[in-house]
Amino acid sequence: QVQLVESGGGSVQAGGSLRLSCAASGSIAYINAMGWYRQAPGKQRELVATITGSGNANYADSVKGRFTVSRDNAKKTVSLQMNSLKPEDTAVYYCNGDVVRSNWARNVYWGQGTQVTVSS
Repeated sequence: QVQLVESGGGSVQAGGSLRLSCAASGSIAYINAMGWYRQAPGKQRELVATITGSGNANYADSVKGRFTVSRDNAKKTVSLQMNSLKPEDTAVYYCNGDVVRSNWARNVYWGQGTQVTVSS
C-alpha cells in the first residue's frame, strides 16, 4: 500500500507565504515525477508544478516566480514553497507521485488534499 499525505495548508493574507509538504510511504522502490495540483471551487484540477526525480521543475505560468517545488528523494517527500500568495491561489492542493512499488508495479498516487485560503 502506498500513501501520500500532505500537510501545511492554511489561511493567509494576500502577499503572505505558505509551505506545503507531502510525504510518501509504503512499499516504494522509487518515485519518478512528483507534482502539485490544485482545484478551486467550480473549476477543474490544474497543474501547479512538477519535479522529476533528477530535480527538473516545471511550473504553471500563473505561479512562476512565486512558487518553488523541491523534493528529497531519500525521504520520499515533495514540498511547495508559495510566496506572494494571491486570492486566486485559493484552492485545495493535491500532491501526486509516479510511484514504482517494491514489486515493480507502477501507478500514480494522489494525496487527500490540503486547503489553502488566501484572503484579500
